[in-house]
Amino acid sequence: MKGILGKKIGMTQVFSKSGKLIPVTVLEIEPNVVTQIKTLEKDGYEAIQLGSFTTREKSLNKPKMGHLKKAGAEPKRFLKEIRGVNVSEYTLGQTVDASIFKEGEMVDVSGISKGKGFQGVIKRYNQTRGPMGHGSQYHRGVGSMGTLLPMHVLKGKKLPGHMGHVLTTVQNLEVVKIDLENNIMLIKGNVPGPKNALVIVKTAVKNPDKINKLEELMVYEVETPTLEETTTDTEEVKETEETTETKEEEPVQE
Repeated sequence: MKGILGKKIGMTQVFSKSGKLIPVTVLEIEPNVVTQIKTLEKDGYEAIQLGSFTTREKSLNKPKMGHLKKAGAEPKRFLKEIRGVNVSEYTLGQTVDASIFKEGEMVDVSGISKGKGFQGVIKRYNQTRGPMGHGSQYHRGVGSMGTLLPMHVLKGKKLPGHMGHVLTTVQNLEVVKIDLENNIMLIKGNVPGPKNALVIVKTAVKNPDKINKLEELMVYEVETPTLEETTTDTEEVKETEETTETKEEEPVQE
């Protein structure tokens, strides 16, 4: 098991050289810092705590700042534990980047899903409405609230309430591309949460050793004009403007 913390930037699409379109989610994966190592003897279980995304010192309280200073880390906004890792492979203050994963590897991504606010049972639980005509007088109700015998609402009854904004995990997602220079990871498919949401990328529980063979992606290079080209372009524009002005000033012969 291995994991890393990141941020959801948004969704886009890439193309393989065979012309296949691949929808991907862009994750920003800054180098994480190991801020704590928990052992079986001291804490009762083995885990590492990772910190990511540097923030201002004034935005953290003193206990959290003292905790980070023990690891020699800068103020971090996002702290999470990763269980099931080999603790002996990590040291306090070590940096971990996206290179721990490989392109084509299967991962599970966890995050807080989008909040939908207060919703009824039709949207929240996909229930069907009642008849809309013939005097039914029952259109978008919640259904029976309880049988005659207990005389109260049964526990677990699906009712209107707050929808979304819960911890969600999407399993078996494929790593399409890892760009260490720009701290970017492309993952095929959708990832829970809105833009700029904090996410955790872990090894897939159901397919931990599976690595797919990926098709080579199309690479687009943008040529930036040099200083000489820009100066020549501006000179040509000035010459064309001067010629047009002289033509307008010439008198019309009758």
